[in-house]
Amino acid sequence: MTTGQPQLTALAEAIGKTLADEPDLVRVTEAEHRGIRVVELFMAPGDIGRVIGRQGRTAQAIRTLVALAADRAGVKAQVEFREVR
Repeated sequence: MTTGQPQLTALAEAIGKTLADEPDLVRVTEAEHRGIRVVELFMAPGDIGRVIGRQGRTAQAIRTLVALAADRAGVKAQVEFREVR
C-alpha cells in the first residue's frame, strides 16, 4: 500500500523545516527497503544536532510521529537523519 507516501515525506519535511536554522536546505527522500519505508531527512550539518536533541529525544519523537502516521496508512516506516552535502 502506498497511500502514506506523500503524508510521510510531508510530515518529516514540516518537522525538519520547523527545527532547522537553514530550512531551505531541508530535503526528504523516501525509498522502500525490505518492505519498510525509509524516510531520509537531509539537513545542514549544524541542524543535525538540533534534530537529534539531548540523548536523541527529539530524533526519537520524530521517528515515533512518522511511525504512527505510517501505521495509519498501513505501512511500516523508519526515519534516517543525514547531512546535506
